[in-house]
Amino acid sequence: MSKQKIELVKNAAGRMVPVEINGEKQIPYQGVGKFIPKGNKYGPPIASCANYPADGNKLVSDLKEALIKSGLKDGMTISTHHHFRNGDLIANQIFDIAYELGVKNLRWYPSASFPCHEPLIKYLEDGTINRIEGSMNGALGRFASEGGMKGIGVLRSHGGRYQAVQDGEVHIDIAVIAAPTADAFGNANGVNGPAASGLLGFALADSQYADKVIVVTDNLVPFPCIPWQIHGNYVDYTVKVDKVGDADKIVSGTTNITKSPDRLLIAELTAKFCEATNIIYDGFSYQAGAGGTSLSIGLYFEEILRRNKWKARFIRAGSNKYPVKMLEDGIVDYILDGQTFDLEGVRSMRENANHVDTSPFTSYNYHGKGNFASMIDVVVLGATEVDLNFNANVVTHSDGYLLHGIGGWQNCLFGKTVILPIPLFRDRIPIIVDEVTTLCGPGELIDVIVTERGIAINPLRQDLIEKAKGSGLPIKTLQQLKAEAERICGVPEKPVLDEEVIAVIKWVDGTVIDSVRKVKISR
Repeated sequence: MSKQKIELVKNAAGRMVPVEINGEKQIPYQGVGKFIPKGNKYGPPIASCANYPADGNKLVSDLKEALIKSGLKDGMTISTHHHFRNGDLIANQIFDIAYELGVKNLRWYPSASFPCHEPLIKYLEDGTINRIEGSMNGALGRFASEGGMKGIGVLRSHGGRYQAVQDGEVHIDIAVIAAPTADAFGNANGVNGPAASGLLGFALADSQYADKVIVVTDNLVPFPCIPWQIHGNYVDYTVKVDKVGDADKIVSGTTNITKSPDRLLIAELTAKFCEATNIIYDGFSYQAGAGGTSLSIGLYFEEILRRNKWKARFIRAGSNKYPVKMLEDGIVDYILDGQTFDLEGVRSMRENANHVDTSPFTSYNYHGKGNFASMIDVVVLGATEVDLNFNANVVTHSDGYLLHGIGGWQNCLFGKTVILPIPLFRDRIPIIVDEVTTLCGPGELIDVIVTERGIAINPLRQDLIEKAKGSGLPIKTLQQLKAEAERICGVPEKPVLDEEVIAVIKWVDGTVIDSVRKVKISR
């Protein structure tokens, strides 16, 4: 599928990026902290309570009626959230209805997409959906990489998504919020009900800024729905369905400690590095993911805290059973939770006052008056590729296919020390390359790379280099690690990519940091 030729310019990272996509002007990346927006926040239309039921009952018969009443038409932007992850049952229904009504050229603005959304490919093919502006995991990303979308995709971080709505870069016409519990007025939460999934923070911007807001639930309770994570004062219509989502499928990562010897070694080296360089101390804070390696690092951190009779002040989470146990054992004061990764996390959020639900506004929003991200002592993240300048990629693989979203990854790079514990190679493909296929995070914000065969410290962090001296840890350069991987696996082939831009990567400030190009397919 051939797209109209677009003008490209070189941005501050040396990447060629479009100056206009989907008919909208773009600002090329200018460097970390260099672009400061001007103007005011975007404001949705003023509503009047005189136009809403005095008894607070906003129930309509079904999702189709709610969409029709919301004015669904060609070219609109429809937003959804991903708290149900691969258990989402609502997003596909929205576009089934749009297709039935003959609506075309929609922009889908999810906070993330998952394999369960693969059925939407048919609507990308027939033009019901023009493009996805959100993460594209698995089949959707592969479809986009092969040039299947009519429009150009846009990938943003969780904070960048909030920023785009807040600043008016993305105007949401209709937001559909799948809620495990709600009342007829539209107050909603994710901690109660048979499909309880934790929190609804990723839908916060949607509820506040969309022209029309629809809350869909399978657990309708009498007013008031407490706690109310979404305020009914923002909601236009509520819909009761038989099943809103499958909470068993919110699980992310393995949610179990890795059994891989190499991954366990990476976790141990990461924890030892943090201890040797005094990153861990009484009252420190950290953020780690839900994969097996990250969970193992959390257990090593816990052991260090217990041994020294220290406590962590807070864990910035994706929560699961492991940080929950630390909270309930008194090893950490607070979990500041942005996303719940298992049902034990959901239970804890419901029962523990110190397990606090957050949103991209509090945690990541770049255009707020500060946020939590820069206050975290150590951030543990993953990557699909890292290059010799410490730049990192999290969205495309070594073959160039777009198979992952950004999530909060970019926002977390502003932590005080950012560590990427990654294997030296995956499936015999080296992870450290001369230049990343897709630039998602600039190397100046990435401090340490930990592999099973050595630890590389960014030369910008001379303080860490000094502290690591005499530690006995295997400190190496990225060049040494890259050479070691290539001695074992050989030099990897570069992906074969077309000139056609199929998506762009936004930086946290809304500027374009890189382009994703179509994969050339050999027939």
